[in-house]
This record gives sequence, C-alpha cells and structure tokens, in this order.
Amino acid sequence: MGEDRGIEAAAQTDIGLVRHSNQDSFGGDDGLRLYAVCDGMGGAAGGEVASRIAIDTFLTVARQEIEAVRGESNGSTGRALQRAAAAANRAVCAKAAFDTRFRGMGTTLVAARIEGAELTALNVGDSRAYLLRGDTLRQVTIDHSYLAEQVERGLMTPEQAEASSLQSVITRAVGAEPDVHPDLFHEMLQPHDTVLLCSDGLTRHVDDADLAETMLAAQTEPADVVCERLVELAKERGGSDNITCWVIRIGEPA
Repeated sequence: MGEDRGIEAAAQTDIGLVRHSNQDSFGGDDGLRLYAVCDGMGGAAGGEVASRIAIDTFLTVARQEIEAVRGESNGSTGRALQRAAAAANRAVCAKAAFDTRFRGMGTTLVAARIEGAELTALNVGDSRAYLLRGDTLRQVTIDHSYLAEQVERGLMTPEQAEASSLQSVITRAVGAEPDVHPDLFHEMLQPHDTVLLCSDGLTRHVDDADLAETMLAAQTEPADVVCERLVELAKERGGSDNITCWVIRIGEPA
C-alpha cells in the first residue's frame, strides 16, 4: 500500500439553476478516507430519498466492512465497497417496495477510498471519479450510460454522444434491480495528485479540459474553494442539473 499520506478533502452540492429540489447526496469519513456521491432519480421526492438512503447505507456498511478486515490486504477494500454498494441497493429497493410513492426510484453511486498510496474507486451509473496528476486529468471510472456504451461499441463518435439528447439515460443504477453490478478501479497515487468525485450535473456542462484548467488554476487555494469554482462554472454554463463534487488532494508521505 505504500506510506500513509496526508489528505485534504472538501465537498459541495448545489441545486443548480433549473431543478426545484436537490436529488444529489454526498458523504464521507475522513478517518477512513472514504468519500461518496449519489445522484438520485425517480421524481423529486424519489430521487432525494434514493440518494440519501444509498449514501447513508453505503457509508455505514463500508465502515463496518473496513473495520472488520482492518490490517488485511489482498483486495479487502474493494470487497468492502462492493458489499456496501449491495447493501445500499437492497435498502433502496426495500424502501421502494414498502412505499409505492417511491416505486421506480434509483440513484447513481461513485465512491473512493484511499488507503496508503492506493485509491480504490467504485461506480454505478454516470457519476464519475477523476484523477488529476500534473496537468493531466483522466477519468478513472467508466460511465454506465447508453451513450458511453454506444461509443464503446463504435456505434457513435464521442462528438455525436456529446450532442445527443440522451445524456441522462443510464444503464445501471442502485435500486433499479434486485442485484447491483458496480465496477471497481484501482490506482496508485502520487504526492500532489487530486481525486475528483462528481455527479453529472458538473460534467454535463464542463468538459475534462475545463475541469483540469479550473482545478490547476486553484491549486494554491483550499480544496473547498476548488469545489466552489467547479460548481460556479457549471452554473455559468447552464446549471441544468444538481451539481455535487468532492475534491480530495494527496499530500506528501507522513
């Protein structure tokens, strides 16, 4: 895992300029270096309920699972995050089954845990994790969306996908099916790397180049200022959805 590193983390969520409610939720545990974002769907009430249940359940179960295997290696963090995602899925499904007002609700989920120099990221849906190293920003997760899959199969160019009206069609969600299928990603981190977790309310309006430029321009500012600038940029460019981001900076080894 490498040496332990100092971390600075901050998050912000904003309703945006169009929506009447904020269906995004975020949460974290600085002690465990565990961070997550959910973007709910299924009507205003349903989306808010789904994302909040998912965040709360995910963090609670992830804490329990991580504590249970503390000191172990060999993928224990990945298994903990997968079990937490499965628990979040069960909790959202159970709420929708119990209360017909929430039938059909669901949520995306992107989460990251930093353990020593290793990043483990998990996603379901189109909320993303990025890694900024030097002046290069790279998407770590892969969107579970109709457009991303069309591009992956060579049936659509990235430019066609960007212009499509089907931006919000996702192919996997927490709460959509009895079983959830998250993807896991692993990265080795370096000092001065920055991890960004965000809902698509940010990336719908701000492309990767402008994300990188904004984060680099604010690299001497606190992490919460970086969050504010990203949110404001998305709002300046339309703010058509709720906007949520975590900015997590990696320091020197302790």
